[in-house]
Amino acid sequence: MELSRKSSAISPSATLAIDSKFKEMKANGEDVVGFGAGEPDFDTPQHIKDAAIRAIMDNKTRYTPAAGTLELRTAVAEKFRRENGLDYKPTNIVISNGAKHSLVNAFMAICNPGDEVIVPAPFWVSYPEMIKLADGVPVVLPTTEEHNFKATADDFRSVMTEKTKAIVLNSPSNPTGMVYTKEELQEIADFAVENNLIVISDEIYEHLIYEGKHISIASFNEKIKDLTIVINGVSKTFAMTGWRIGYAAANDKIAKIMANIQSHAASNPNSIAQAAAVAALEGGMDAVEHMKKHFEKRRNFMVETINSLEGVSCLNPNGAFYIMMNISQLIGKEFYGTTIRSADDFAEAFLRIAKVAVVPGTGFGAPEYVRWSYATSMDNIVEGLERLKRFLLAF
Repeated sequence: MELSRKSSAISPSATLAIDSKFKEMKANGEDVVGFGAGEPDFDTPQHIKDAAIRAIMDNKTRYTPAAGTLELRTAVAEKFRRENGLDYKPTNIVISNGAKHSLVNAFMAICNPGDEVIVPAPFWVSYPEMIKLADGVPVVLPTTEEHNFKATADDFRSVMTEKTKAIVLNSPSNPTGMVYTKEELQEIADFAVENNLIVISDEIYEHLIYEGKHISIASFNEKIKDLTIVINGVSKTFAMTGWRIGYAAANDKIAKIMANIQSHAASNPNSIAQAAAVAALEGGMDAVEHMKKHFEKRRNFMVETINSLEGVSCLNPNGAFYIMMNISQLIGKEFYGTTIRSADDFAEAFLRIAKVAVVPGTGFGAPEYVRWSYATSMDNIVEGLERLKRFLLAF
């Protein structure tokens, strides 16, 4: 019996795969240090947990509207007005089971078979696979470290065809940590409006920026706002990865389609987590600022240490909590009888020999890089980088 060809062709998540291997080794008692997980290592703030407990005690345990409770959609709309200068109605907001679910809904809502979606690389591993699931065609647009891993309007124009339906923006970026400036976003917005292209703007890391300021591309004018689907959520900002609450903002037509899709695929997001998300959005940013200070300290230490080592290097990321380490100088070299041909070989050897788990950049469209997450303790970071020093001595 032949199963779905489309679904069978989908690649597994590289980030989840390395994290699963790390957890398996750790469970077996191996002395392994992990840098794969894309989640804050801080606890969810107490006032958010208290709100969830109240929701349970108040019996908010039944189905909600498919697009989310009116209370949460109103809180999200107010967040966009307050923080991003964007005027949305609750009907423009769709609450989903995490920002990943919001992205799937978005691609499903806009793509017809053969529609092309331009994805700058390095990219988050799931974008191309999500586009394929929606019957779209991912068009990978390579960027370079020399240009801070950012695509320009001219770059997008160079790969645009008559089949291009949309472009993907992720700022701050997973995996590079880069942040687009206001001027760069304005040029891309003008390009999208000129060519009537939808912009999928993934802004999940917006509050984790260490230099510069987050600007939503949808905020420039009504034309680009109408073309943009803004994706966000509470996972990264409020250390709520397991609560699975993401949200999208879009024009009336797209939002309605996304809500309809979700009504058949998942009914509604978790009712208790939705109540907790309201508390998160309305409860202030003190815990976020505390978390960000620790991330910045860890980032600075990692960047300085990596750039002091021979054979590897990295840029200083402006946001998120990832570092892309350049291993191009190691490609082609032998290590314990194994030739390092790509980031996959490096990551496999690093995990096997040094017991350090990093994510190979191959799944991100960057085969000469590996991704480190600094959403882990400083003790782990110090130990992991010390093992990297010893590991590199063998080359």
